Amino acid sequence: MKRISAAAILLLSLTLTACGEKKEVLSSPPANAQSFSLMLDWVPNADHVGIYKALADGDFGQAGLDVHVQVPSDPATPLQLLVAGKVDAAISYEPEVLLARDRGEPLVSIAAIVQKPLTSIVSIGSKHIVKPADLQGKRVGDAGIAYQHAYLRTILARAGVSENKVKEVNVGSDLVPAMLAGRVDATLGAFWNYEAIQLAQRGKKPNVIHMEQVGVPTYDELVVVVRRATIASQPALVRGFVQALARGYESSRRDPKAAVASLLRANPGLDPKLQAASVKATMPVFFPSAGRAWGWQDQGQWNAYGQWMLNHRLISNPEAIVNASTNEVLAGQGP
Repeated sequence: MKRISAAAILLLSLTLTACGEKKEVLSSPPANAQSFSLMLDWVPNADHVGIYKALADGDFGQAGLDVHVQVPSDPATPLQLLVAGKVDAAISYEPEVLLARDRGEPLVSIAAIVQKPLTSIVSIGSKHIVKPADLQGKRVGDAGIAYQHAYLRTILARAGVSENKVKEVNVGSDLVPAMLAGRVDATLGAFWNYEAIQLAQRGKKPNVIHMEQVGVPTYDELVVVVRRATIASQPALVRGFVQALARGYESSRRDPKAAVASLLRANPGLDPKLQAASVKATMPVFFPSAGRAWGWQDQGQWNAYGQWMLNHRLISNPEAIVNASTNEVLAGQGP
């Protein structure tokens, strides 16, 4: 379970009817379009804005696809259902892909939706935690995820703070509520583009410490994952899907207001103010450096992050890192 928080729980309460298979076809596809199922990582939110813009604009239909978005009832299930062949693609996280591959699951990441870590250490302004050294003597809440525990160890080691000077508290799904209630001083696991914005809108003046700036190797927070066999047997299908998705995100960049409107029309229970602010904050990390196609994944970065996971014994098989991601289906890439 990668991300459980107050914001996620709030979103869940607003979208209970979305659990299971939620068909988000906003523009009718051609009659002969091929059905394609995409499972989100969690409930719909600003990270998915390009998906809903592509649906609204008919980008998938133009690629000959009838795309159905599914919302998981449990955030642990997307990759499980993908492996089982229940969905054609799933959105997940780079560390989760490597963990799955370490278990021998034949999955590959085919595009990065969010090019930087969103996971961060968040605290309310009154705690004055603005750098890792400020964590000394503090309580840090997390959801008990092994690699996030390793993040904290890495950050503290780089800052020269002894681990026994920081109390790590497993608060489960109550990351933000535990902090607001004073049970912990900061949380590791909240997203800077969502929970931090939500706290700011509530006047809490949050401080954010970004993982990749304090010792954790950078990684792609959200990625699109398929079975390796799907690329081998249906490369045109996968290519068409990814490139239509790219058009959705490019369109979102050109007209963020229209993109947010598409997201809200499909998911009317979402908070418009929060979604608009989150889309604005996230927009730069939806895109790689200049000259790269949307969805580009840096193989050196994947290798470095995978090696970090090996070093921290989060994975044990070096082969899990090899060819874990590919750019072959992106625009201008591959045969």
